[in-house]
Amino acid sequence: MVLIWTQFGVKNKNVNVKCKVHRGDSSGSSSSAESTKSEQDTPCLAIKPTGKDFYKVLGVIPESNEDEIKKAYRKMALKFHPDKNSDADAEDKFKEIAEAYEILTDPKKRSIYDQFGEEGLKSGQTMAGQGNGCRTNSHTDPHATFSSFFHGSDHFDIFFGNDNDGEEDLFNPFRRFPFSHVGGFPGGDAGLRRGQRRLQGDEVVHDLLVTLDEVMQGCTKHVKITRSRLNPDGRSLRSEEKVLNVVVKKGWKAGTKITFPREGDETPNNTPADITFILRDKEHAQYKRDGSNLVFTAKITLKEALCGCTVNVPTLDNRMMPLPCSDVIKPGAVRRLRGEGLPLPKSPSQRGDLVVEFQVLFPDRIPPQSREIIKHSLAQC
Repeated sequence: MVLIWTQFGVKNKNVNVKCKVHRGDSSGSSSSAESTKSEQDTPCLAIKPTGKDFYKVLGVIPESNEDEIKKAYRKMALKFHPDKNSDADAEDKFKEIAEAYEILTDPKKRSIYDQFGEEGLKSGQTMAGQGNGCRTNSHTDPHATFSSFFHGSDHFDIFFGNDNDGEEDLFNPFRRFPFSHVGGFPGGDAGLRRGQRRLQGDEVVHDLLVTLDEVMQGCTKHVKITRSRLNPDGRSLRSEEKVLNVVVKKGWKAGTKITFPREGDETPNNTPADITFILRDKEHAQYKRDGSNLVFTAKITLKEALCGCTVNVPTLDNRMMPLPCSDVIKPGAVRRLRGEGLPLPKSPSQRGDLVVEFQVLFPDRIPPQSREIIKHSLAQC
């Protein structure tokens, strides 16, 4: 008697495999009737993959999709996290949950597991049941998996808050969980204590110098920062560099604040700090800034102030604007060139004025003969 069987998609449950039984005499011949009667489906032994039942570990069924597995992992990981659960086997359970999650969310590993069980993964089985396949990593760091699942460690604020295991509570975006296994609880100042919130670090403020040309055109400043960040284990720190792209829009005034939330330093006791840049005007050789107006100082002689003149005023975009002055110009007098200033912050298509302030240059001395002429000329003034 020869038994021929085939395994079809065995999942992590008992499967009865049907076998065809062929019977024949030693001469190798039999009647067709006997052959037909002899060939029948006979149940063989049930085949069950050996090793851990990872579906059972997460409390899901083999037909569960990825979202259901993630939901189950989130619930179980929060329940058995060793910083929250004081049971003696909590650490082992936490590791087992992480291992199950890593395997069941990896399509290739899950397919091999469904066919050959945990032993198939350990021996490196392929989809065809042969070697050189995918091997599991038996040294999965459950804390790294936990931190990665929650996108780092600044995703939590109250880890030991409400213990409601309901679906609605677990997926409430306003529920907060601080990552508090950093440093452990017994160390006092070494880490957060049970129920303590991780507060945000103090805001980091930097001045950002911008030229008037950059304010006129708008620009993007690339600022490289060095900051401290928690490693996936939630305990140790690493130093990393990042380039922040600071967008300065047309016409923005000095004192404008640009904030990058949570881009600063992070510590085991503090979530990442905000970084704020405050715009400061860089000194210009010709102009001073007054809001959206530019102020230019025109220096003229006493003769020009009294007799009139035309002053050529440079603009910020390298043009020359003639400014005729036929009246007497007193020291400190002001003239305006409309629309030649900086863009208005709230309406960049409009611009402020170019304000011309006159500075009259007086001579150090006047010859006696000229003094008499001036006296005579100004007698009626």
